[in-house]
Amino acid sequence: MTTTLPRPLDLPEFPWDQLAPAKARAAAHPGGICDLSVGTPVDDTPAFIRDALAEASNAHGYPTVIGTAEVRDAILAWGARRNMVDVGLGGVIPTIGSKEAVAWVPFLLGVRPGDTVLVPEVAYPTYDIGARLAGATPVPVDPTNPDSWPEATLVYLNSPGNPDGHVMSKDELRGVVAWARSQGAVVVSDECYAALPWAEPYVSEGVPSLLNVDVCDGDASGLLVLYSLSKQSNLAGYRAALIYGDPALVAPIVNARKHSGLMVPAPVQHAMALALTDTEHVKDQREVYAARRTLLLEALTDAGLDVDPDSAAGLYLWVADPANPTDSWVLVDRLAELGILAAPGDFYGTAAHGRVRVALTATDERVAAAVSRIREAWSAR
Repeated sequence: MTTTLPRPLDLPEFPWDQLAPAKARAAAHPGGICDLSVGTPVDDTPAFIRDALAEASNAHGYPTVIGTAEVRDAILAWGARRNMVDVGLGGVIPTIGSKEAVAWVPFLLGVRPGDTVLVPEVAYPTYDIGARLAGATPVPVDPTNPDSWPEATLVYLNSPGNPDGHVMSKDELRGVVAWARSQGAVVVSDECYAALPWAEPYVSEGVPSLLNVDVCDGDASGLLVLYSLSKQSNLAGYRAALIYGDPALVAPIVNARKHSGLMVPAPVQHAMALALTDTEHVKDQREVYAARRTLLLEALTDAGLDVDPDSAAGLYLWVADPANPTDSWVLVDRLAELGILAAPGDFYGTAAHGRVRVALTATDERVAAAVSRIREAWSAR
């Protein structure tokens, strides 16, 4: 009997697999590779969070999908500090990292073939994948111009943006809310870089949320916010994140997650609750990234490269070479020759061609090495 395998999902090649040749060239540098291609934290997880994980390690029973009262209270308190609408316990849930939520929320909400999902035209590729996993059609759009959008069932936002670091203002977010409510569409806003602002007014006032009471008029209907502790607390390995928003949208997500066993481990929930409660370690980590950002920004600018001045928050610099403004790979290859690995803009949509994403997530020593190589190489040109 011949076995017929299920039809595989129609998904594109994983983008970072295309970086293998450049990574090999960078790794061959006598001084070793400076990997600035991914946003994975390199600094230690704060000791108090690791202690919390250990304290809760006697986790003999299954964790709850909805989360413990402790972690849900911490999520609500986090939202209150960001001036977000109080959605109550029914409007919050911990998730297994925010990428999992980005990828599966459309499907869990009932998006299906024939539906349209709008994604930012310059964006992390998982928004596109989330639409595809549901069988829907992803359509790239300018997130700041909803008047130009087609009809859609669901809209993804990402502010601060990955890869470009752009931040949507309150007025721009209000425009999205008004458009979505006129269409009956759901808006899912990925705000995982909100704790890393670099420019005013965001340093003083904070990055505005889709669910800021002034943005949504105190009404969470049709709106969801995703957030991750990977960036603010160096918890990428914990897979600690959350959904915050309209309880009427959270409820079917919870039900589907109960059936499928998508639950955050109990020790992680306890550690997550403490991490969300403490703000000092978040400030400390931001200062670490600020120092690295300053060094890289100055070196890249002095080298004559164009660093997007609108990169107001997040973990990346969005860079182009004026000599090759439409071909990302030329700059990727040039940096690889110096032992520096960066991500081409091609990974983030056709509107991103010509740009390169440079991450701040390398050790101080590797950042210093990258800065030294850039200065030496470009000064010799």
